[in-house]
Amino acid sequence: QMSAVAEAQKLMTQAADLLSAIHNSLHHGIQAQNDTTKGDHPIMMGFEPLVNQRLLPPTFPRYAKIIKREEMVNYFSKLIDRIKTVCEVVNLTNLHCILDFFCEFSEQSPCVLSRSLLQATTFLVDNKKVFGTHLMQDMVKDALRSFVSPPVLSPKCCLYNNHQAKDYIDSFVTHCVRPFCSLIQIHGHNRARQRDKLGHILEEFATLQDEAEKVDAALHSMLLKQEPQRQHLACLGTWVLYHNLRIMIQYLLSGFELELYSMHEYYYIYWYLSEFLYAWLISTLSRADSSQMAEERIMEEQQKGRSSKKTKKKKKVRPLSREITMSQAYQNMCAGMYKTMIAFDMDGKVRKPKFELDSEQVRYEHRFAPFNSVITPPPVHYLQFKEMSDLNKYSPPPQSSDLYMAASKHFQQAKMILENIPNPDCEVNRILKVAKPNIVVMKLLAGGHKKDSKVPPEFDFSPHKYFPVVKLI
Repeated sequence: QMSAVAEAQKLMTQAADLLSAIHNSLHHGIQAQNDTTKGDHPIMMGFEPLVNQRLLPPTFPRYAKIIKREEMVNYFSKLIDRIKTVCEVVNLTNLHCILDFFCEFSEQSPCVLSRSLLQATTFLVDNKKVFGTHLMQDMVKDALRSFVSPPVLSPKCCLYNNHQAKDYIDSFVTHCVRPFCSLIQIHGHNRARQRDKLGHILEEFATLQDEAEKVDAALHSMLLKQEPQRQHLACLGTWVLYHNLRIMIQYLLSGFELELYSMHEYYYIYWYLSEFLYAWLISTLSRADSSQMAEERIMEEQQKGRSSKKTKKKKKVRPLSREITMSQAYQNMCAGMYKTMIAFDMDGKVRKPKFELDSEQVRYEHRFAPFNSVITPPPVHYLQFKEMSDLNKYSPPPQSSDLYMAASKHFQQAKMILENIPNPDCEVNRILKVAKPNIVVMKLLAGGHKKDSKVPPEFDFSPHKYFPVVKLI
């Protein structure tokens, strides 16, 4: 398959070269007449744009606009770039990297052709192996090793060659294949369909979470008998929980991108993300990092026992450190937005609907309904949320100016975290474009700027699709 992908890359390069020649010769030949009476179809001698209407099945015809030549060149240029990007997926070897690639590619809202090509490149129809060569079970084991380093997958552990332990882990890995293949395939749908399917796949991951915890407990009791200094608690469970949390976060954030939430709903969406999901995610990543370090220490001690030579210790970059840092930045951005929305509500700047047939509780429960199938983390029900977010439990209760200042500190913290990231990518720069102006706006509001105005603020999602720049009118 690799040779086929290399051939495809070569053909795309040739197509891009030919496209520039086509672009330079657009002004030659017969040009379409500018007749506005014919709608979206160019009028050209010898060309009947609707000839294929007779060949279509007898269904309601879809509206098809024939684009101009200049736009056609631009369209094919972008398509070629997307196909070139698709070809890069074969260079990835880790399941987590492949999942991230699918997520990033999907964020650009690519056309159905390039999405289908990415699926076809990753999973061949005939053998269902990743890139036609790697078994999904092996990819899952590698992902586990790189994320949480479970002792059962370490050749230096007594469980590695234990038949019963082998059966446990092989059975678990086999059960992982279907949900993870489905998760990758979900990212081949358009963004709206993706969100719908992410809500449903949580049920499969909840079942997997339950199995992971049982396998962990069984392996831990086996390990304690032979190697008491090692433990196997929450290794597999941590890994499944990590993916569970990522799906839940993605589900909620995509609602902003698809413009599903009303302004009065922002506060509980951002609360759920900052106080609950990102807090759990950071804790899960930190636990995985600790598990990796503990396993590395045991391996080093075993190595020392065999070799009398002293080796110089190099400071190792922690594999999960960047993701932990980014999660902390996201958490601060969500917390900043939550406190901003509460303060706006206090100042009467948030327009709320007159609930007749429903209530805030009904809307809240509708927004978080897919999470009811998840056991870990347990869903936060509406009354629990109201109790946890009640400001009257503080003495004295904070005023809107206090909340604006607290929001400003959260945005400031996010900015500081992001500015310390080495080699920042586009995502880091996009969040900074939101955090910086929001710090200034929050400080102005904390100082009493436009306090008496009841005009709702504007939320500009153009710099970042999940976090808006707050604008005062």
